[in-house]
This record gives sequence, C-alpha cells and structure tokens, in this order.
Amino acid sequence: MRKSEVLAAESVACLNKALCHLKDIWEEIGIPEEQRLERTNVVKNHIKGLLDMMIAEEESLRKRLVTSIETCRKELNKVCLELQKPPFQEERGNTMLQQEKDIRTSLEVMLKEKDQRMQTLKTLMDQDQDLCDILCSEPFPIPANSVPSLQQLESFQQHLAKLAAEKDQRHAKFVELKNKIILCMEDLDQLPENSFEKDVVCEDEEAFCLSKENIDSLKVLLHQLESRKGENERICTSYRETIQELWNRLQISQEDRDAVSEHMTLSKKRNMEALQAEVKRLEELKLRNIQDVTNSIREDIAVFWEKCFYSTEQRQAFMPYYDDDFSEELLSHHDAEILRLKQHYEDHKELFEGVHKWQENWRLFLDLEKKSTDPSRFTNRGGHLLKEEKQRSDLHKSLPKLEKKLKSEIELWETEQGREFLIQGQKFMQFVTEQWELHRLEKEKEKQERQLKKNKQTEEDMLYGTAVRTPTKRRFLGSTTPCKARKGNAPRTPLNGKPPHRGLAERNKENICVHNCAVSGALKTPASPQRSFSIRSVASTYSEFAEVADTASVQSSEISPRPLSQSVHQKS
Repeated sequence: MRKSEVLAAESVACLNKALCHLKDIWEEIGIPEEQRLERTNVVKNHIKGLLDMMIAEEESLRKRLVTSIETCRKELNKVCLELQKPPFQEERGNTMLQQEKDIRTSLEVMLKEKDQRMQTLKTLMDQDQDLCDILCSEPFPIPANSVPSLQQLESFQQHLAKLAAEKDQRHAKFVELKNKIILCMEDLDQLPENSFEKDVVCEDEEAFCLSKENIDSLKVLLHQLESRKGENERICTSYRETIQELWNRLQISQEDRDAVSEHMTLSKKRNMEALQAEVKRLEELKLRNIQDVTNSIREDIAVFWEKCFYSTEQRQAFMPYYDDDFSEELLSHHDAEILRLKQHYEDHKELFEGVHKWQENWRLFLDLEKKSTDPSRFTNRGGHLLKEEKQRSDLHKSLPKLEKKLKSEIELWETEQGREFLIQGQKFMQFVTEQWELHRLEKEKEKQERQLKKNKQTEEDMLYGTAVRTPTKRRFLGSTTPCKARKGNAPRTPLNGKPPHRGLAERNKENICVHNCAVSGALKTPASPQRSFSIRSVASTYSEFAEVADTASVQSSEISPRPLSQSVHQKS
C-alpha cells in the first residue's frame, strides 16, 4: 500500500474521530437532533467544499501539465525540424510530470543550440559582408532567417577562409602593382591623370576596392606605363649610341661630354629631352664637319667589313666609300651602310664569331706547325716542347670538329635564309678546304727545300769534309757528361795521302766528340762513325728526332767501323 493511501486512510479516521467527538459534545450540551443535523450538514459542506477546492486545484495542475506537454512537444518538433534533427522520442510509462520535464529539458537544449547557430550565422554573415565589400563579390548564398545546418556553417567558414586568402593575395598584388606604378610614374615624370589613378596612388591602401576588375585595370595601367617607359629607354639608348658615335667621330672634348654625362644613365623625361637636344646639337655639328665624320664612318665600315669577311668585290660594290666629293647625301649613304652592316653582323653574329674562332685556332695551328720545324726549339727549357706538341695535336683534332659544326650551322642558315653564307666571297667549306690545301702545299714545298738542302750539303761534305757545326747545350735527351774521343776514332789521312787541314780536322774532331757523347749517354751503344748525324741538321720535328736516334742505334750495331775519313755528316 502506498504511503499516500495510508495517509488518506488516516485522514478518514481523523474525520470520523472528529465527527464522533462533535457528536459527544453535542450530546453533552444537549443539542436537539434537528440542530445536530444542521451542524453535521455544515461540517459536511465545509469538508466537501474544502475537498472540492483541493480537487479543483489539482485538476487545474493536471490540465496545465497536459497543456505544457503539448506545447513543448510541438515546439520541440519544430526546433528539431529547423535544426534538421530527428524528432524527440518519448519514453513510455513516464508520468505526466516526468514527461513534461523531459520534453521541456530537451526543448531548452535545442533552443540553446538554435541560438548558437543563429549567432554563428550572424557573425559569419558580417565577416562575409566585409570581405564582399572589399573584394566586390557576391555574398554567400544562405538564408538569413532560417537556422543553418552544421554542414552549411562549415561550408560558410571554408568560403570565408578562401575569401580571406583571396583578399590577402589581391592586397599583396595591389601593393606590388601600386609600387611599380608609382616608380614608373616617377621615371616618366607623370602625375595621376584620372580618378582611378588618383585612387591607386593617393588613397589609403585599405580603402581601395580589391575587385578582380580593379586588379586587371591595375595590370593594364602598369603595362601601359612600362611600355611607355620601355619606349623611352629604347629612345634614350638610341640617343646615347648616336651621341657616343658622334662624340667619337667629331672628337668632342671631355669637358663637353661631362656636361651631358648625368643624362647618359637615366631615362626619365628630362633625360630624354636633354639627350634629344644633344643629338640635335651634334647632328648640326656633324653637318659642319662632313668630311671628318664621313672618314670616321668609313673606318667603322672597314672594321665591319673585316668582321663580316667581306671580299674585295663586296667592298667595291659600295661605291660611295671611294667617293671624295663629300656632301650630306654621301654622309647619309655612309650612315645607312654602317647601320646595314651592324644589323647584318648582329643577325649572323654567332656564325661570324664561329668563323673568327676557327681563324684564330687556324693561325695558332700554323704558328705551332712553323715552330715544329725550328731545330732551336729543342734548347727550350720548362717543357715547352711537349706543351707545344700537345697543343698542336689538340688543334689538329679540334679544328675538323669546329669545321663540321660550322658547316651544319651554315647549311641550316642557308636553308632558312635562301642564300649562301660567304666568307671573303667564298663558301665557308670551300675557303677552309683551300686553307688546308695551301698548308699542305707549303709543307710539301718546305720538305722539298729541306731535301735539296740536305743533298747539297751531302755533296759538299763528300767533297770537302764535314762543315763546322757548333754544338749547343742540351741537344740530347741523354747524359750531358762530356766524353773523350776514342783513339780508334782519331782523324786519319785522307785517301789522297795528304793530311787534312788543321781547322777541318779540329772541327771534325769536335763533331765526333759531340756525336759519341750523345750516343754513349743516350743509347749506351758504340757509335758508328759512318752514321754520325747532327741533331741540328736532322731533327726538324720531335718525331723525326726520335726516329733518327733509333736509326743511329740500330745501324751502329749492324755496320762495322770504318776510318773516320770515310764518314759523312748528313744535313736535312
């Protein structure tokens, strides 16, 4: 039994006890039955009224609970729908009070979450509006009065992050473009001409609208200013080149040059005007000194003829070069020709430089070839002989490679240009072939001259004995220790029975000593008097020198010694 039921039973017992007590009092007093009936009826009505009042109050409480439950349930379902959440699930078996409490508590939680989302939405929308005002873009498409979902809020936040990054990027670009525009305007001595340029240069950076259209307009403005600046620089560069040429041709004093020197580096408007005035002054001065200027231009033309490998026919084709009737027309012809030659050289600079490189290597190769035939090079110290031989060998290999490369480049150029690339009026490979052929003929001629000289010397030695050959230091690769002539190699009486001339005998003895020293020091074998060679007369190249040494070694072991009077010194 519930405590409330026990308490109700006790209440009934108290009521019965009270009624019994009232009855005893009434009996003791002697109240008639009718009055007792009235008094009991009053007690009953009083108790009944009190209970009815209490019942009414409790019934009202029940109705309020029912109303509250219904109201909260409807509100909760609405909020769940706005928050895009599933409906609230009530637990079965709960009393009205518990049910009302659960629904009301859930409703309070949902309303709090709704308020948070709406506050977050408001904050994000304010940020979005600020960024849109700066970037001149459209606001994020989200209803302002509806409760946003968590996914919508996340998307909104990501959108704002992108807008903020875009703002920073555009602001950095704006600052960069603004600084460049200001520098260009300063270089051009130009002030802002319209409201847009004034907004860019003069207004606060934070107040400028960073729209895509404005950024593009800034780029266009900067491109225009840079083009104008580049054009000014090109004009100033042209003026400077003209001024420099005219200074040199007119032999302008350093004092006059210094007066314009401050304008020879910058390209602002005032510099361009000053350079233009200087060009005008020099042109007028040039007209007053036509002959000197024309001759100066002719010197430049001659230099470019050499650079471009012009042949005599090509040079003679420019007839004004040989005209001595100096006039403005003649000067203009020379100006046009030097401009054409400069442009021609610049257009084919790589090919001309390649040919110049070949010529330099060719001259060095010929110089080394000439040195290789000079016997005195064996007296050089410091390993120069080996260095020259290595350098000559390298050039002998690199020259054909360079020729092959130039040939392919020239063929490609001729295909593109549709004309021949001439060097001194010849095709390059024809020119190279002629140079190699001339070199071959020159070597053949030198070889024949050496052979004739050698034969002539041999005949003279056969008739008159060995000529005087003064030995030089460090002729041989062997030991430099002096040697003594052997008795077996002492001078003997010639075939005709007369003793040799004393001077010839002494000179012959000196040659014998040098030969024996070289052979004994370098080859360590007995020398053959008949095959005694002089290094100065035989070795014209390093390779021939080695061959002579080997030949002398072999023959000294095969041929028996002969009287010295029968030995012959040969000369190449």
